[in-house]
Amino acid sequence: MEELFPLVDEQGNVIGKATRSECHRGTFWLHPVVHLHVLNSAGELFLQKRAMNKDTQPGKWDTSVGGHVSYGETVKQALQREVFEEIGIQEYQPVFVQRYVWQSLVEKELVNMFYTIYDGTFEIDHEEIETARFWTIHEIQQQIGQEVFTPNFEHDFQLLLEKLREQGN
Repeated sequence: MEELFPLVDEQGNVIGKATRSECHRGTFWLHPVVHLHVLNSAGELFLQKRAMNKDTQPGKWDTSVGGHVSYGETVKQALQREVFEEIGIQEYQPVFVQRYVWQSLVEKELVNMFYTIYDGTFEIDHEEIETARFWTIHEIQQQIGQEVFTPNFEHDFQLLLEKLREQGN
């Protein structure tokens, strides 16, 4: 059975539901996703390299954790589930960064973006993630616009830097 996603308005209110394939075939039906950026106490950002079998942006470096909210699930529940599934952590304190609409060539997402500071261990899901590692902010800045990262990550990265500056980090 195919996964169901909630359809939402720009405030995140559920207005319907649709299958994954319906949402990803150019309908541009707005559906929610979660992103978590994991920083360590040294200020480095943990990134994942998307597996080559992914239907969008295979082989590119991306947000620490990213995934869809399932129909009937809250953003908080989806964040907890995706973080555990992709990188195997349960004990972390997410900090809300921003909610925004992101449109690619095939879909339209309502991104719920968070970050956390985490110095523990990871258990990577190698079916979804080819590899993962910490990057310095300088390393990332040097690679922006070079087709190394997903376009969505590059957008998130700027928002994350703004939020960290606001908080004096």
